[in-house]
Amino acid sequence: MKTIFTPFFLLFSWYSFAQVSEFNDMVIIPGGSFTMGKTIQGGADFSPAHTVILDSFYMDIHEVTNADYKLFCEATGYQYPEFWNTEPFRSGDNYPHHPVVGVSWSDANKYAAWAGKRLPTEAEWEYAARGGLKGKEYHNGDTLGRIEEKKSRNPWVNGIVQVSLFKPNGYGLYDMDGNVWEWVADGFDENYYKESPVDKPKGPVNKFDRVIRSGSWHSGRPMGPSWQILKTPTAPWGRPGRWR
Repeated sequence: MKTIFTPFFLLFSWYSFAQVSEFNDMVIIPGGSFTMGKTIQGGADFSPAHTVILDSFYMDIHEVTNADYKLFCEATGYQYPEFWNTEPFRSGDNYPHHPVVGVSWSDANKYAAWAGKRLPTEAEWEYAARGGLKGKEYHNGDTLGRIEEKKSRNPWVNGIVQVSLFKPNGYGLYDMDGNVWEWVADGFDENYYKESPVDKPKGPVNKFDRVIRSGSWHSGRPMGPSWQILKTPTAPWGRPGRWR
């Protein structure tokens, strides 16, 4: 899970300003246009390719950590996530710099609201994941270009790694190609790309399932290209892939 902050929100909410006053661990993603998705013969939920225009926004440079989420739980009395303080999921007090897992879409939204932020739209997520590159398959170019992070076909050997371990993309964002699934704000509709508006799309309305992007340590190696990483519908109370 990553959260974002839109600069104009400063005009309306002192609370939000107080929570992100120095934009710690966030970077500005400059507004612009890009080609989202990819046209695939026969169709797919990430097809067809289409133009999207977005305003600038701030985005967390890495996934929300266990330490971040613990502050939220302590401040609000909110329940700790599933798998908290379990070794295989690198969760809890012993892993402050690992990404929090076992959170639902509802949990993620409540955390983001507490932090004075929000979840990114799917379009914002993909735009940020591409790192400013155009016409490239991956966030760092035409090849994945990442250390052999999945050294075994057994995902329990690989495990979840701490945030910011691998090279960031062109916008300075880490782990846009994997580690753990990331919730976005959008509902899921496999045909939405065929009718998506050009200007700041927010996803289909009145949809039960929600979109997750990126990929999981449990998904195998490697994750797909930027236009595909990975788009999966998940119930809002569920944990993506049953692991996040």
